[in-house]
Amino acid sequence: ADPSTAEAKALFESLCYTCHGLSGHGDGPGAAALDPKPRTFADAAWQDSVTDEHIQKTIVFGGAAVGKSQMMPAQTQLKGKTAVLAALTKIVRGFRGK
Repeated sequence: ADPSTAEAKALFESLCYTCHGLSGHGDGPGAAALDPKPRTFADAAWQDSVTDEHIQKTIVFGGAAVGKSQMMPAQTQLKGKTAVLAALTKIVRGFRGK
């Protein structure tokens, strides 16, 4: 398997899931305390409204950088990690309609 894919999966399961949930429905253990609630990746309308670049910018620079919740933290350690960001985007896209 591609090491970037494995790294992205590990990152999702250690960082992203806390709020977005392992099912991508915004129902992770940290979600209850958040307002606004974390994005539900299953939302087809949202999926259609964003580019892969937008998703990656949100991951790297945080929600506030794209006009969304400042509760979405920046993951600046991923800046320039193109393959990992692409793999994370694929994970996010994979929840569509689920």
